[in-house]
Amino acid sequence: MQLHISPSLRHVTVFPGKGVRDFIKVKVGSRRVSYRMVFYSLLFVTFLLRFVFLLTAMDTIDGETKCSTVGCAGKRIGPRIWGRRLESTVPEEIYRILEEPGSQEEIQVSDVPQSLEDFVAEMKNNRSDAKTFAVKLKAMVSLLEKTTREAKIQEYLYRHVASSSIPKHLHCLALRLANEHSINANARLQLPAPECVPYLVDNSFFHFVLASDNVLAASVVASSLIRNSLHPEKVVMHIITDRKTYSTMHAWFSLHPLTPAVIEVKGLHHFDWFTKGKVPVLEAMEKDQRVRSQFRGGSSAIVGNNSEKPKVIAAKLQALSPKYNSVMNHIRIHLPELFPSLNKVVFLDDDIVIQTDLSPLWDIDLGGKVNGAVETCRGDDKFVMSKRLKSYLNFSHPLISENFDPNECAWAYGMNIFDLEEWRKTNISATYHYWLQKNLKSDLSLWQLGTLPPGLIAFHGHVQIIDPFWHMLGLGYQDNTSIADAETAGVIHFNGRAKPWLEIAFPELRRLWAKYVDFSDKFIKSCHIRPS
Repeated sequence: MQLHISPSLRHVTVFPGKGVRDFIKVKVGSRRVSYRMVFYSLLFVTFLLRFVFLLTAMDTIDGETKCSTVGCAGKRIGPRIWGRRLESTVPEEIYRILEEPGSQEEIQVSDVPQSLEDFVAEMKNNRSDAKTFAVKLKAMVSLLEKTTREAKIQEYLYRHVASSSIPKHLHCLALRLANEHSINANARLQLPAPECVPYLVDNSFFHFVLASDNVLAASVVASSLIRNSLHPEKVVMHIITDRKTYSTMHAWFSLHPLTPAVIEVKGLHHFDWFTKGKVPVLEAMEKDQRVRSQFRGGSSAIVGNNSEKPKVIAAKLQALSPKYNSVMNHIRIHLPELFPSLNKVVFLDDDIVIQTDLSPLWDIDLGGKVNGAVETCRGDDKFVMSKRLKSYLNFSHPLISENFDPNECAWAYGMNIFDLEEWRKTNISATYHYWLQKNLKSDLSLWQLGTLPPGLIAFHGHVQIIDPFWHMLGLGYQDNTSIADAETAGVIHFNGRAKPWLEIAFPELRRLWAKYVDFSDKFIKSCHIRPS
């Protein structure tokens, strides 16, 4: 190595040995350069050259296939930086075995490792080759998948049974209130009071409709609505129930008035048009029950289907719930006939909780549409807010595929604004009944069981999307719903199996519902209904 310093002291040149022509120049800023600076610069350059030489030598020693030193870092990092991939070192035999269709005879279940720890220990002890490794790995993963699937399906089945049954405490409450209705005159008071009857058809009031045969659920909806209303004196709530629940529902709201709001309780048998002549939805329900029992095989057939994913099975089990075949769930399609004098109503399901004043809903411009609803294809919660028409309708059937777009966004029942004036100008109700008949003739193959699919069809083209603040869904599906989001939503909906009045409810979410239950009430206490 040679060192040359120019006479002007502006350049210091280092020549490597053996005539290498490359050189390194250190440019000096002025004639009065510090010799100490030159010395340290030379030391640095010398160290750098030696380091490069050392790495090159180690790279040569390692060779092309073995690359474990720092000298090979460029070979590993370089292709990633430039977007290239090194060839996989996984033996092709492993890919072949993992990709080929499985055979039950390949390995006995008793020989399959039950955990990753067992698998690793067996591979180490036996010094297995690639083929044995792949076969054992595939068998273990397949067994775990099967076990997980069976456990999931059993969970869904148990939840279905729990959600479809009448809890003991609700049955107790219904019996006690029915008894109270028969022996206590205060439980039979006229609802509403005679002086408030004109308000039932006054369109200057805010009219809400609730159809339910669950007294406890209805009480929470009514209580949360009125407690959060800025103008409770302008609220009129129409509660519709069936004949068997009428005395129970009437007794509760007679003994628990929500003044200054106006509460009306009516049974379906009180509506003249419903008791005279044929009601299409009732005929469809009767046929639906016969067809379902004959062809569907109930929950056993659904659970026994090994070709469908657990989530699909869960959806079918949920659709088998008695709620979906209840007239209470179909009655909303007859709102124009039920309330011929009203122009606009908000229809509420009994598994919701209202957390804000709902009077601004009357100021929403529906743009000539009939139904104001929240869409369910956009949102942070991908499990709940990812529903399109293909999620509900069977697009493999020509009747569906020829008339609808599978990727069109779906919307939700639960909290809907209905413009009854615009509704009366359409054939929505007739369309609903038409498609119910088509579904029955098609062996219930046009859509998943439930009342939303025919609603999606009947209201097609008549829906105005509203702000999702007004209706947050999914609190009955999963416990990872954001508590903060649920607390700030205008209306929260416990759609799904985990209803808040059931033991299977999610505890953190149930408290949002339970705070509207008066647990000191004598009927609530006597039936052992508790906050958790």
